[in-house]
Amino acid sequence: MTQAGQSIEPGQIEGVRRFNRFYTRRIGVLREGLLDSPFSLTQARVIYELAQRPGVAASALGADLGLDAGYLSRLLRGFREQGLVAETRSAEDGRRKSLGLTAAGEAAFATLNVRSHAEIGALLGSLAPRDRGRLVWAMETIEATLGAPAAPPAPTDPTPSITLRGHRAGDIGWVIHSHGALYAEEHGWDERFDAMVARVAADFIGNFDADRERCWIAEMDGVNVGSIFLVKHTDAVAKLRLLLVDPAARGHGLGRRLVEECIAFACAVGYAKITLWTNDILHAARHIYDTLGFVLVDEEPHHSFGQDLVGQTWELDLTSETG
Repeated sequence: MTQAGQSIEPGQIEGVRRFNRFYTRRIGVLREGLLDSPFSLTQARVIYELAQRPGVAASALGADLGLDAGYLSRLLRGFREQGLVAETRSAEDGRRKSLGLTAAGEAAFATLNVRSHAEIGALLGSLAPRDRGRLVWAMETIEATLGAPAAPPAPTDPTPSITLRGHRAGDIGWVIHSHGALYAEEHGWDERFDAMVARVAADFIGNFDADRERCWIAEMDGVNVGSIFLVKHTDAVAKLRLLLVDPAARGHGLGRRLVEECIAFACAVGYAKITLWTNDILHAARHIYDTLGFVLVDEEPHHSFGQDLVGQTWELDLTSETG
């Protein structure tokens, strides 16, 4: 069902179908036996679910996997005949039967699991580290967009690895695109905002002073998730620009970390003040500026990017920071 007032472009439909055809071929699910096993994709998925959910009822299993009850019943009967699955009646409700893998079923699952791990490991191993991050990022985006429940964080690494680095080829285009797409989605700003970001970014590259200016790009698992720029306004005043944190990287203090990098650099190279311009609806950014000592010195309503906004100028006195 499409949302009211929206139409789906034929090219978008074909794009999804093309990806489906490519990916099913790439991971080998069209082969007669998945992972060189005697099991089809559906059979292997049922075995996987039974390994993860011992004691599950057939009705719940079928509902979660979207399988027809009759088809699932025949599939489970085949597993029982092969000695892979056993049924037990619930002690609380004799009408309810619980499913579980036998020892042979556990062995079959272990083989599938090892082969799947090795196959995906080989796929990722053929890619450069940055491309691995991009691939996993894209897959997580597909899951989240289509409504999959968020995966729990790995118990050994609950906090994602976020690193900061200087800009390099390709980053400026990413900054422009990311700002435009994110602000359009979250605030309804039009393409005139993209144009403004492009002008700021182009000025930075065209007039870059490596001794007095910096761009920081934040990466999470090899994928760009944040940016901030510090540019020379006058000999004594620096301007903070283009702070961005991708939604996937929020909640880890990245925005504050980026602003702190700007402050530390500005102090180190001898600026006396940092100034910035923002809008009052950007509450998270304003909170960061406020807690780090910036002071609101001016605000004025304006109509920009297709919206009625209130622009704000904030300043941070660095003489108190250093002295």
